[in-house]
Amino acid sequence: MSASTRYTCYTGFRLTHGDFVYLTFMRVLISERAIKKKVKQLAALLAREYKGTDCVFVGVLYGGFVFLADLVRELHRYDLHPAIDFVRLTSYQGTESTGTIRIYKDVELDLTAKRVLIVDDILDTGMTLKFLKEHLSQKGATDVKLCVLLDKKGRRKVDITPDYVGFEIGNYFVVGYGLDCDHRYRNLPYIAIYEG
Repeated sequence: MSASTRYTCYTGFRLTHGDFVYLTFMRVLISERAIKKKVKQLAALLAREYKGTDCVFVGVLYGGFVFLADLVRELHRYDLHPAIDFVRLTSYQGTESTGTIRIYKDVELDLTAKRVLIVDDILDTGMTLKFLKEHLSQKGATDVKLCVLLDKKGRRKVDITPDYVGFEIGNYFVVGYGLDCDHRYRNLPYIAIYEG
């Protein structure tokens, strides 16, 4: 499903150095309401897939933590209580991917004979998530699937397809709902196009 092209303007001020004031412009791409609705829909699909199985949901830090938290809270309605773990890895420097992937925090749970679902905020070039999928598969998981809130297909550099997708978006730099710009704006309850 494509994200809505109806925009709401948002402006914010940010004080940084001394007396300098920076004006930030954003346009809402996906509303808080649309995200909540999509999380409920994804939770229903995941409950059908994973109910009655020994599953581990692996959140990708930092961007995926908000999405994962909302998703697993919704799963209690289906009596699904997956084990939760986190990884932290990156291939980005600033806003561009370097192609070199570093693991800063690996999973701590034993994944042997477990069904694993990677939960992340966005699938972009695909390099990091393809690497992670292969990395977790080597830990003995019976299967490793991928759930992303946002899919930016136009930026894909490797062959990887998510199993569960919230929204497909164009080639925008987006913030909010876990996504950041210089570690800010993760707390926004919607997804916005960041325009500087």
